[in-house]
Amino acid sequence: MNFTTGATVAELLSLETIRSQLIRLEDTIIFSLIERAQFAHNARIYEPGAFKEEMGFDGSWLEWFLYEIETFHAKARRYTSPDEQPFTPLNKLPSPVITPQTFPAILYPPAADHPSVNANSRILDFYVKHIVPGITSGPDRLADDGNYGSAATRDVEVLQALSRRIHFGMFVSESKFLSAPHDFIPHILASPPNSDALAALITKPAVEAKLLVRLANKARVYGCEMDADGRVVANPDGGRGKIDIEEVVGLYRDWVIPLTKDVEVDYLIHRLDGVPQETIDAWMSKASA
Repeated sequence: MNFTTGATVAELLSLETIRSQLIRLEDTIIFSLIERAQFAHNARIYEPGAFKEEMGFDGSWLEWFLYEIETFHAKARRYTSPDEQPFTPLNKLPSPVITPQTFPAILYPPAADHPSVNANSRILDFYVKHIVPGITSGPDRLADDGNYGSAATRDVEVLQALSRRIHFGMFVSESKFLSAPHDFIPHILASPPNSDALAALITKPAVEAKLLVRLANKARVYGCEMDADGRVVANPDGGRGKIDIEEVVGLYRDWVIPLTKDVEVDYLIHRLDGVPQETIDAWMSKASA
């Protein structure tokens, strides 16, 4: 999301603005998956300590890649932006080398006893265990092609795009909360908070169904082969092209959408932390207005 265009908070939090960002991220994710799918699975790069003798690093090759890349990005102030979450703990990353930009207060700040929502450990887990094996499988595929640097570079690109997409759920939650806070407040203040009711308020099955259709169509178009004249070349064996369409759809259906909902609900559960009672009362008064 471009926070420096002079747009108001209301404009940045409009569902139309957020939706346009999410649709653009679909393109980024699919193209990044296609780039990763050209390499073998290379399972060794995900094994903790597999390169310890060469590097003296206990984690995996991918974790080392993430740390090194995020170290540079932190210096370039990437993680001062409200829509960016690093996979490396912030306290292990350096401070920006230039003055951070000033962003409008869009999201409600987390309370001192509850850190900001960060689902990156879960994103990394499902990506390594489910997505990479799915997009690199096939009878004609090598299990290991030795392209560890190239594969990890694409992994990082996919992971960063997935992280932005999933954490955008916080902007969705804030937008929907502000549009009708009285609908959410009783479920947030319940003991324990009613997570199911909160999820129901933010879930739009029809929108999700259209999303999956759109993803399948994009994966089909972006993953097709073309000849030198720009004509689509059909796969003689009816193969999958550059990317398995079902893997892309399954990524969203089984992982991205459910995890985004978790992020949205977690954000909402703590949305009233530190909010003055008079503000809550004023919001609730609108329910009968």
